[in-house]
Amino acid sequence: MTTLTTSPVAPLLDRLFAEAAATSPMDHPAAAAMTAEDLARLMRSKTDYRDFYGQLKDFPLAVSRDTGVLLYILARGAGARAIVEFGTSFGLSTLHLAAAVRDNGGGVVITSEFEPSKAARARQNLAAGGLADLVEIREGDALQTLGVDLPETIDLVLLDGAKALYSDILDLLESRLRPGALIVADNADYCPEYMERVRAPGGGYLSVPFAEDVELSMRLG
Repeated sequence: MTTLTTSPVAPLLDRLFAEAAATSPMDHPAAAAMTAEDLARLMRSKTDYRDFYGQLKDFPLAVSRDTGVLLYILARGAGARAIVEFGTSFGLSTLHLAAAVRDNGGGVVITSEFEPSKAARARQNLAAGGLADLVEIREGDALQTLGVDLPETIDLVLLDGAKALYSDILDLLESRLRPGALIVADNADYCPEYMERVRAPGGGYLSVPFAEDVELSMRLG
């Protein structure tokens, strides 16, 4: 039995995933009017994403259920006690990470969210799951909030915010990554700079595409 598969977390996740499946950001007029090329260009922009994400503040933009389970497995397997997440949205991914930290004996998940209403929803969900004591949500621009007061060593990172910023966020965290630390990057193909960095021979990482839209990397010693 694990925190992830028992009450209150398991039924909470069932409800949240069902709610996420019933809505789509593509239902929003701003997204529906975009071509695939427009969307790709927006996702790769380091400046234009804020207004777009702001318009989607009522959508969970959640990881898939499989990716959530992957996060739990990786965090448990790594014995992670210090996790940093870029982009909590409604907190589904954070619930998986915090459940792993609970089952690893305790620690902290530091996560970020620039949309205040989403941070509030995430706090509610974490409280409902009994995991709020393990999570610190930092509101505002992650380029500022994740640049200070980090753990001495970081065991695992989840990148699931504005895709174009993945390499910039890694800059903030890299010196704290322990050898063997894992980085899970969702939809990383929208950040070619990041992909080139973690896949470069001799760049300090071992990296592989995992599933449809996840890049899994390990910090080398």
